[in-house]
Amino acid sequence: MFIQTETTPNPAVLKFLPGREVLADGTREFLDADEAKVSPLATELFAIGGVERVFYGGEFLTVSKDDDHDWAHLKAPILAAIMDHFTAAGPLMTDGEATGHDNVVYEGEAAQIVLEIKDLLDSKIRPAVAQDGGDILFSRYEPDTGVVWLHMRGACAGCPSSSATLKSGVENMLKHYVPEVTRVEQAL
Repeated sequence: MFIQTETTPNPAVLKFLPGREVLADGTREFLDADEAKVSPLATELFAIGGVERVFYGGEFLTVSKDDDHDWAHLKAPILAAIMDHFTAAGPLMTDGEATGHDNVVYEGEAAQIVLEIKDLLDSKIRPAVAQDGGDILFSRYEPDTGVVWLHMRGACAGCPSSSATLKSGVENMLKHYVPEVTRVEQAL
């Protein structure tokens, strides 16, 4: 098994491509070892000192490191953990939990606007962001103000260029295609 690695715009995040499907549907992010208990691979990765965050995409995963560790020392044990997991063909997840989009029910014109926003995110924005090892998920829309709130995940979370991506790229595209959108903000 050969696992490729790619740098991301976020120097604290490295993208790993195992050459096979990682997550069949959606994305999943683990912010700490406690959240990772539902994933044997994420649990193994958090056992490596210096790993701060793990993110699964369709055919890749990203690992975030803390400031006290160097990729030169972390890369080999991370690669070994990924290789061991996929070679053993164990389950990626043990909980079957979905990716967790918003639970708000929108009605009337707001429902149509949210549908347009989500369609743009899924068709144009998320595929581009996934190239850099990240993801952007819809959080909520405020019909009264036109503000869209989005979650930045994976390599995008904490990336020095994420606010520029959000404002220059995502906000401009959403405002162009969905005139009711006035602003895009990052949900925490």
